[in-house]
Amino acid sequence: MEQVRADGFDEFVAARWSALLHVARLLTGGDRQRAEDLVQEALVKLWFAWPKVAEQAPEAYVRTVLVRMAARSAKRRWWGERPVDQLPDRADPGDVSSTVAERSRLEGALALLTPKQRAAVVLRYYEDLPEAQVAEALGCPVGTARSHASRGVARLRQILSDAVRPVG
Repeated sequence: MEQVRADGFDEFVAARWSALLHVARLLTGGDRQRAEDLVQEALVKLWFAWPKVAEQAPEAYVRTVLVRMAARSAKRRWWGERPVDQLPDRADPGDVSSTVAERSRLEGALALLTPKQRAAVVLRYYEDLPEAQVAEALGCPVGTARSHASRGVARLRQILSDAVRPVG
């Protein structure tokens, strides 16, 4: 029984790891280390719930765990960062492709949204989930999820239009 459980779980993790990591990265505003931590913690929770959710919707379960954990972790005041007097050197704009620059710009803009808005935008427009599933993952009514997504997109437009920087 344990071997069958492990095989199904291992296959799920192997198939969905990169997609889950990308969603977590968007939920954390581009912080790869926090995203990896979120995915690992979510997969630990999935392991214990695997017998119950394996045949139903393991991805929906993990997504809900990711959203809730990202929202909870965003409320923490201390992440271990320390202020410095001088910022590290920045790379020359010529050695970064425009795609990577745009992605970084979008991740930075996503980081400025509230955790609920960020989660709603990522789930609705990146994951392309229906509003009902977004609401379920956020643990709120459909209208509230729709409102979070709408306000998040409006805020993203404002942030990205304010930061007019040529890329490339």
